[in-house]
Amino acid sequence: MEPDGRKVSLRRMTEEDIDRVLEIERLSFPRPWTKASFLAELQNACARYAVLLEDGVIVGFGGMWIIVGEAHVNNVAVHPDFRARGYGRRLMKELMRMAWRAGEISQMTLEVRVTNAPALHLYRSMGFEVAGLRKKYYEDNGDDAYILWCHNTIENLV
Repeated sequence: MEPDGRKVSLRRMTEEDIDRVLEIERLSFPRPWTKASFLAELQNACARYAVLLEDGVIVGFGGMWIIVGEAHVNNVAVHPDFRARGYGRRLMKELMRMAWRAGEISQMTLEVRVTNAPALHLYRSMGFEVAGLRKKYYEDNGDDAYILWCHNTIENLV
């Protein structure tokens, strides 16, 4: 229970969650994933997805792939009405915990738009550092993406 009375929880994503996840995805990204994409991810042995609930309603989600001893974050999104509550950080911490449980994986990578200042602030505050640049990575408008790495996610689990 949060100090203001909200009940916040995290759990693994299920097929029943996908319609709400799609709603958040559409509100968060210019080129949202499809229902088929999320269904495939739930069947993918490398994939791990979590949802964050406030008072029983899904308000955010995050997912990654565990490949060759590393975690690659595919997407993290919080419904616009529920942003600036620390939920992105909670989702990232949950992905870090899931990666650790999957094989003591403490290295994590992701791509983020160079123009996404709030996400960059969050990731940097969690130990991610810019390791490269993918030119014209995003198809919707040709934005570049930073490649970020965190080589010790364990520090964020305390």
